Amino acid sequence: MTRGTVLGIGPRTMSLDPSLVGLRTDARELEYDFRTVVLYALGIGAKRDELDFLYEGRGPKVFPTFAVVPAYAPVLELLGKTGGDLASLVHGAQTITIERPIPPSGKFETVATIGGIYDMKRLAQVVCKTESSIGGSVVCRTEWQLLFRGEGGFGGPPPPKAQAPRAEDGQAPAFSFEERTTEEQALLYRLSGDLNPLHADPEFARAVGFEQGPILHGLATYGFIARAVIKNACGGNASRLKSLTAQFRKPVWPGESLRTVGFTVGHHVVVKAYAGGRDDAVVTGCYAQIV
Repeated sequence: MTRGTVLGIGPRTMSLDPSLVGLRTDARELEYDFRTVVLYALGIGAKRDELDFLYEGRGPKVFPTFAVVPAYAPVLELLGKTGGDLASLVHGAQTITIERPIPPSGKFETVATIGGIYDMKRLAQVVCKTESSIGGSVVCRTEWQLLFRGEGGFGGPPPPKAQAPRAEDGQAPAFSFEERTTEEQALLYRLSGDLNPLHADPEFARAVGFEQGPILHGLATYGFIARAVIKNACGGNASRLKSLTAQFRKPVWPGESLRTVGFTVGHHVVVKAYAGGRDDAVVTGCYAQIV
């Protein structure tokens, strides 16, 4: 596999059912406290100089990308109903949008909707959208683009084309930030909700084509990128990060370094991310809205 990161594994069922567009879940609850958000922060690489996100004596503050955590259960519920082969599933792209800062504890109620099922010839794309509320007030929204390999060609519509902000050719980067993941990074991140054995079990990873071993969750890389943007474009103030979109192109292995390069384009930061000193970007189509 050369694109995306595997999200879920399950038995083969049937072909995708386009009539499911618009299907909604019931509200799924997630009650959490400071331990939940600190564990997530450690999973995306937070260090001692980010103590506000790691110590309850300072809140703790919550990284905006924590928005994906209450979305895990309802999104997986919808994917299980699509009829797609979960063993062929890869994570193509992710967006989070923050309506107000996520509190350090509370009870989320999250509803997920299938926003589209698209035919990409060899691939099928399922778009899931979520809305997470606390006390009846929307806190964050997410959009997940999931790809089923080998499930295209069913005669459905192609995905809509999206216009993303881009840096000019030759534009100098506003920042370049590099840090190393740990060899235990995926084992730590999976405790926030994605328990796919691909990120833990070497034998399983080899069985699905990753001879090098378990890969890092795409959403862990996504969190590393968010931290780099907050540090270098938001003055460390996470509340300035309004939204973040990213396309996952290539896998990252725990222990590799991640280099995030950012370009200022209006109120956006356009980002590319590289791993392990490789020349090809592992994340592209990536941009953050800064307020």
